[in-house]
Amino acid sequence: MLSVAVMGFRHAHIYDLIERIETHPHLNLVAVCEEDEATRTQVEERNLCEKVFASYAEMLDSVSCDVIGVGDFYGKRGAIIIEALRRGKHVLSDKPICTSLEELNEIEKLVSQSNLSVGCQFDIRDNGSFRALRQVVAKGVLGDVRAVHFGGQHPLMRGSRAGWYFEKGMHGGTINDIAIHAFDFLPWITGLNFSTIHCARSWNAGLPDVPHFKNAAQMMMSLENGCGVTGDVSYFSPDSHGYTLPYYWRTTIWGANGVAETYFGAPGVMVFENGAEPNFMPPEAGNPGGYLQHFIAEISGGQLEDHLTTRGVLRASRVALQAQQAADIRSRDVNCD
Repeated sequence: MLSVAVMGFRHAHIYDLIERIETHPHLNLVAVCEEDEATRTQVEERNLCEKVFASYAEMLDSVSCDVIGVGDFYGKRGAIIIEALRRGKHVLSDKPICTSLEELNEIEKLVSQSNLSVGCQFDIRDNGSFRALRQVVAKGVLGDVRAVHFGGQHPLMRGSRAGWYFEKGMHGGTINDIAIHAFDFLPWITGLNFSTIHCARSWNAGLPDVPHFKNAAQMMMSLENGCGVTGDVSYFSPDSHGYTLPYYWRTTIWGANGVAETYFGAPGVMVFENGAEPNFMPPEAGNPGGYLQHFIAEISGGQLEDHLTTRGVLRASRVALQAQQAADIRSRDVNCD
């Protein structure tokens, strides 16, 4: 049995982890903490634990646990994770895990000095259509992968989205916020790591009252075999359609022998193989909560197929932060470490 304490509820993604902990036979939620008073009141109303701590340090000092779950605002997560690792705790965080390369360097150092794991709620790889796309590539249907485009445009939904997104120092950048998913699932699908960030741009489009918030982001990159990757993760999707458009995580892969495409809500994968009729591939079985299964397996010393590892989480995080930095300082042809 693993005991879990959760720090921070400023982003709703953390409730997916909470629900999975509550129904998992080998996990026990032993404590929760929220330092923001208004959010803490909302957490208390859910009756998740007997007490909701108002101080992270107090929770760490008072409660024995194996794992810290992290769902606070983005700019705070790095410090939360670093302190957890220093105290010998495994960490499972919503994405992104931090907002600076300096924080990531410290997280990597602490992980290298211990047997601790860092997991992340990368859930696109759990989607049945993306799992089918991975099989199309793995079976060689497309031949060598030569070009990829992904579109992770989101609705901004400013009226209901948490206000901290638009406060300085809390968000950390749209590329690091959204594109990090692609920096996880594209190597998983293609078997190829990111090699170079050729250029990236992030800018404020139509939000004059929050000029520091850059709601638009695009990038051009390459994988280790030279495959070109272009991506757009702007907050341009119309609010009224939410996350229902077929452009939500629309991902197209061109190979030497064909092209395949899917998106997050797709009923499968369209495949156009050279010399063959267009083919519609049904989705693979989905794997809801796969990120948690893999995290537990790694802690237990096991191995699952398509394993999401600490190493993979840290690699995707580094690419995201390097791409964000490239956009922020307008650097080009940055090698992915």
